[in-house]
Amino acid sequence: MTDMLLEVENLVIGMRRAGRPDAVIVDDVSFSVAAHERFGIVGESGSGKSLTLRAVAGLLPKGVEVLSGRIAYAGKSLTGMPPQERRRLMGPEIAMIFQEPMTALNPVIRVGEQIAEGPRRHLGLSKKAANTVAIEMMARTGIPDPERRARAYPHELSGGLRQRIMIAMAVSCNPRLLLCDEPTTALDVTVQHQVLKVLEGLCADTGTALIFVTHDLAVVNQTCTDMAVMYSGHIVESGTVADVLGDARHPYTQGLLGSAPDFDRPERRLVPIPGFPPSLTSRPAGCPFAPRCALAVDDCSKAMPTTELVAPGHTAACIMTAGVLA
Repeated sequence: MTDMLLEVENLVIGMRRAGRPDAVIVDDVSFSVAAHERFGIVGESGSGKSLTLRAVAGLLPKGVEVLSGRIAYAGKSLTGMPPQERRRLMGPEIAMIFQEPMTALNPVIRVGEQIAEGPRRHLGLSKKAANTVAIEMMARTGIPDPERRARAYPHELSGGLRQRIMIAMAVSCNPRLLLCDEPTTALDVTVQHQVLKVLEGLCADTGTALIFVTHDLAVVNQTCTDMAVMYSGHIVESGTVADVLGDARHPYTQGLLGSAPDFDRPERRLVPIPGFPPSLTSRPAGCPFAPRCALAVDDCSKAMPTTELVAPGHTAACIMTAGVLA
């Protein structure tokens, strides 16, 4: 059996009021990521995928917290771990690439210095050695003329180069787990492809495991080996990328595929998913996707469907898929 690097079990994320849970954003989410695995999490905006990733990193927004469940990294529980101890893991063990580099990079510090900070702080390197590592990381991420670019400020670089700087910062301490929060959303298609190839190559070279959050199925198909589909704070389908995208069993996953362009069949008509995801404060009873689902029956509104194994290594949470009506 493959040793799991990250295990998330029955994770519930939400907000409290007067010490009691007031709103649940992510509900009963479980998944695991093995060493060297590239795992994708997809879903519409508001599905809870980014909050799930931030819970792993310990970077939840103010007022949002893990209400219950367990997050374990390399066998150690992260939930309940003292903040100082958890921060020591960020960099040498776990690193994160954010969606918008202009808000994540310090605008008044040269990018080379920002990359060098991690090796100096976590690896104990001298300033000169850390600067050398920074330039090497920039070269590995495909930044031309890295010695000159290292002296630039973030605003002097293009969006694609800034995102490569973020990648170089994240991998500068050779982390075992890399968390990516939609890092290519703001990039054009050509630059996005280049950045994804850089990430894929770095993970292959170093053996770093990857969790990639995105709303783009094509990105997951290009980058990841396994995936989960989230809707309204729940994982509704999971398995290998080939199984989920090649034989989608949940109506929501089928809807995402139907609304995405197929460049192998450009004549295929796109079919959008009707309606909108439910708000956190007014989730429908039963399956949250039922109001938008063409296959919904009365039983769908009675109880949240359990997650069933629909094929080896492939799960879905839909009573129609399971073939069992309550």
